[in-house]
Amino acid sequence: MVTAINGYDFARKGALLLAGTILSGVPAFAQTAPAASPSAAPAGTATRTSAAKVAPPVVTPVGAPVSVRTIKTLRVEGSQRIEPETVLSYTKLRVGIPYTAETLDQALKDLQASDLFADYSIAGVEDGNIVLRVRENPIINRVIIEGNKALKTDKITKEIKLAPRQIFTRTAVRQDIGRILELYRRQGRFAAVVDPKMVNLDQNRVDVVFEVSEGPKSKVRQINILGNEVFSDGQIRAQMATKQARLSRLLSSATSYDQDRLSYDQQKLRQFYLTQGYADFRVTSAIAELTPDRKDFIITYVVEEGKRYKFGDVTVDSQIRDFDNTKLAASLPIKKGDWYNAKLVEDAIDNLSQTAGLFGYAFTEVNPEYQKDAEALTMGVNLNIAEAKRSYVERIEINGNTQTQDKVVRREIRLAEGDAFNSFQVKRSQDRINSLGYFQDKMEIKQLPGSAPDRVILETNLEEKSTGELQLSAGYSSLERFIVQANITQRNFRGKGQELRAGVNYSSYSKSIELGFTEPYLFDKNIAVGGDIFRRDYNSFNYQNNQRQTTYSQVSTGFQLRAGVPLTEFWSLSARYGLSYDEVGLDQSTYFTNGRCDIQLAGRYLCEAIGNRWTSSIGYSLIRDTLNSRLRPTAGSRFSFSQDFAGLGGDVKYIRTRAEGAKYWNAGSGFILSALGEGGYIRSLEGSRGAGVDRVRITDRFYLGEPQFRGFDIRGVGPRVLRSPYTTDATTGKQVLVTDRNQVIDDALGGNAYYLGRIELEIPLGSGARELGLRPSIYVQAGSLFNITRPLLTNENDDYPFSVDVNGNKTLQPKLTQITNSAGQLLYVVPAADATNAGLGTTCAVGYSATAGGTCIGTTVNTAQTRSYGPYFEQFLGNSAKPRVSIGIGVNWNSPFGPLRIDLAKALLSQPGDDPKLITFNVGTQF
Repeated sequence: MVTAINGYDFARKGALLLAGTILSGVPAFAQTAPAASPSAAPAGTATRTSAAKVAPPVVTPVGAPVSVRTIKTLRVEGSQRIEPETVLSYTKLRVGIPYTAETLDQALKDLQASDLFADYSIAGVEDGNIVLRVRENPIINRVIIEGNKALKTDKITKEIKLAPRQIFTRTAVRQDIGRILELYRRQGRFAAVVDPKMVNLDQNRVDVVFEVSEGPKSKVRQINILGNEVFSDGQIRAQMATKQARLSRLLSSATSYDQDRLSYDQQKLRQFYLTQGYADFRVTSAIAELTPDRKDFIITYVVEEGKRYKFGDVTVDSQIRDFDNTKLAASLPIKKGDWYNAKLVEDAIDNLSQTAGLFGYAFTEVNPEYQKDAEALTMGVNLNIAEAKRSYVERIEINGNTQTQDKVVRREIRLAEGDAFNSFQVKRSQDRINSLGYFQDKMEIKQLPGSAPDRVILETNLEEKSTGELQLSAGYSSLERFIVQANITQRNFRGKGQELRAGVNYSSYSKSIELGFTEPYLFDKNIAVGGDIFRRDYNSFNYQNNQRQTTYSQVSTGFQLRAGVPLTEFWSLSARYGLSYDEVGLDQSTYFTNGRCDIQLAGRYLCEAIGNRWTSSIGYSLIRDTLNSRLRPTAGSRFSFSQDFAGLGGDVKYIRTRAEGAKYWNAGSGFILSALGEGGYIRSLEGSRGAGVDRVRITDRFYLGEPQFRGFDIRGVGPRVLRSPYTTDATTGKQVLVTDRNQVIDDALGGNAYYLGRIELEIPLGSGARELGLRPSIYVQAGSLFNITRPLLTNENDDYPFSVDVNGNKTLQPKLTQITNSAGQLLYVVPAADATNAGLGTTCAVGYSATAGGTCIGTTVNTAQTRSYGPYFEQFLGNSAKPRVSIGIGVNWNSPFGPLRIDLAKALLSQPGDDPKLITFNVGTQF
């Protein structure tokens, strides 16, 4: 039988329960008891009660003698699990002691307080043979949560106390209801209701069911500000973590009501006013009112802004002899006469602490003393640096690394045990450990007092995260169309910091398989070594009629060996050697005629690219890196200069030079500003390869466009050849050149030199957007690709037959070329008039022979096999160093189906031939 626990015998037992419910703030929780017998109670039975209501004491008339009797016998009836002696121990009733109505009433109250009994009564009151009749609370069989969606059941069961095999009590149920409601309040659901029910089972067991009605999430409908005169309501609300519920904040969790956030917002308001010079600011009251429909909250703040102060005298009083007070004061970011700013005072304290740390003082106390002049409205500040001793590193403790070996962490720490303490080296060590990517973000090295005042313990508490990655993904890219990837990487192989990786990528235009290994510390020395082996199959392409067409294919197979050593803390040098075999070809059925590359079909520039060659190259890179994180930097810089020399054997000779630089600034309030620049130049060391032929092969040049240059299509910037066909104008009947870019063959040729720069600002979003992994940014880019030899082009009158009409208009005609076989013999087709060999191919101009070059039999004149070339016009464009400029906004999103980046970029400056693109996106691939 299922019973609403708070729906039992209210006529007899509800008054005290109702009062208790009102006090506790939770729904009444009652039991379902068997219906009372309609027959009268037997003589000698005391007032019957339950855990919900104690029997009223017997009322004795004023002046009447109090009846005192003695307990002759005492026994317990109805107990099953609890021993009778235990039942009696909860009361003060004993055989031989006198009792009154008050004594018995107190015994019933004691039984109620034990929370062990569902019902109890006392019999034998008249003759002193006292019987305690009890009915034990049932045993809980199951605790069931129903109706919960926003909170998972396991989260609720962790918080409540009721559990199977425990004794059921109303008090415990009421407490658990309060706990469940508190969980929902933390989620901002103040309209949640919990309705408890009880299912009676055999053997005095029950199932407890909590039926939850979660209700809507309570939002902050309105934030009212009273008492503000200097700053508007909007300016003040902008400082708060809590935001008003609006459509624009649909995904934000900041609009949910949170009582703890109310106190935090008051602190935020005080911090804001203190940074604006209002040292007397205070919040006199903050009230959150639930709307009548219990869905939302209205918050009202009453503030007193006070007067605005300026800095008075700013001084430093150092007890450390090494410090010059005057020079320290002059170096601080606060000056007399500036508006008072509490944040600048905190920064000044941090600066002095860091300065002391640079000189080896680990536990330096900087105490600010304020002199407020309410009449002059000035705030003097004296920063008192307490006396301290130089500190030395006593011990370095590494905690929390279960997989990663200690040495992997210790080798990133820039201090050793026994070294003089240096706060800069501690910060640098912290950044290097975070950059490993093996541990959770924001790891800090704590400085703890050592065994003596001049000793410090550096404690590194780590929390490891997964460093193995198995990626099986399918996606779509505007570059590669459909992509399938399978990559496995272990960045902390065997806990030694080694990196092992393998990957297979497949798309419509590229296929690759790569294996790589890196040992960052060879033989525990600061020497990094590594190697890669690869096979990459890449198909270049152009566009015609807005369709992407494959042009040349490039298959590269090879390996590369690497080694690197640090020169200083921030400078490092790396060297590499690579050997690869490149096979560059064109589809013969499309671009070959008579067994040779046809420049009419492919263009001279593509015919010159085909061939197989070995490339043996050696190179180096000089790097300066001060980034605070290699994974997602917010401060610091990185610069690299690299050169590669090909010609140590092999068929290719060139020298390629590249330089890259990046600088990051924390612009405050979560904004990250970055400036990135790169450039490169390649020069062939071979002799001339012919007139109109660039000495650097097309496969070795640089290319520029999407994704690195947003606002332009893939390979959309730089030198290119546009092949435009002719068409007949329907109005004039004249032959005109096609100008529609979608119908023009566009072959990017690459460049021997390029440069690219970008300034980008990452914009912070609310906590809700951060939880979704959204990171938007705005940027502006400028760059160019140029410096190749002008290729030989097909002139518009190059051997094309033409006709002239009566008006003198010249019309180019298709050009025909007779086809030969692999032996150079002309091919023919037997005409349909021949009764025997009609339609068959032959090398006979007259007659027929089934064998190429054989004896021709017959007199039939055959038709030559030819290939027709429609007239077209080629243009060489884009070979200019003038900058191309684009501006745009992009969003990174760690979506459930893989990383996604969307860019909306507009090309502001471009050169003839460039291929702009407004929207680009990539799904399922790293960027």
